[in-house]
Amino acid sequence: MKNQKTRSFLSGTNYRYRGNDPYHTDNSSLREAMNKQVPSIYFLAIAKGKYIATWPSFIVGDNIDTLTFTVAVDEARYLTSVEVQDPEEAYVRRSYLTSTIKTRLHQRSFREKVLAAYQNQCTLCRLRHRELLDAAHIIPDSEESGQPIIQNGLSLCKIHHAAFDNNIIGITPDYIIKIRRDILEEVDGPMLKFGIQSLENQKIILPSHKTDWPDRDRLDQRYNRFKNVV
Repeated sequence: MKNQKTRSFLSGTNYRYRGNDPYHTDNSSLREAMNKQVPSIYFLAIAKGKYIATWPSFIVGDNIDTLTFTVAVDEARYLTSVEVQDPEEAYVRRSYLTSTIKTRLHQRSFREKVLAAYQNQCTLCRLRHRELLDAAHIIPDSEESGQPIIQNGLSLCKIHHAAFDNNIIGITPDYIIKIRRDILEEVDGPMLKFGIQSLENQKIILPSHKTDWPDRDRLDQRYNRFKNVV
């Protein structure tokens, strides 16, 4: 079969051939699925031993030189759409959707890795219910140094995540918790007193592996923003 290169504007995920024979039964079946545009389920790894099933996915490129297929993720609601008939437009649409969905999956991967590093507990209060835990960015992912890596993450319960994002709570480069001055002086119920104010000058709970500890430079950058609010 003639080698069909992926279009240059398509952003997809590479899936390796089964073995090195382009005409292995499994590879030929995927090639047929590509030619007939049959939707498939694609299992994308987000962390060690953890996968997310994405459907529908389409084989959109056959790269014999690199022994890979290119997979793009679509959305089920487009399967029966009559609005997109042009193949070129369909490629562009799938390129956009694949990029968007991969971004979401990367965020889920970030959460899994950060929570695992912190042994599934809030780094401030030790809460261990995963459904109440988030992976908070020290530097937001919209900024250049806001990569979704463990060293730019903190495992925080939802309340402390919101407090951190809104500069109610700050963390020094030495891993010391600081509470905004006006919040410290506020008189309210037990949640404020025991859930936030009592954290002043406490040290955060660090991952067991030092390589996973929060990056001090990022913390310093973020803490300076907190001080400017104070």
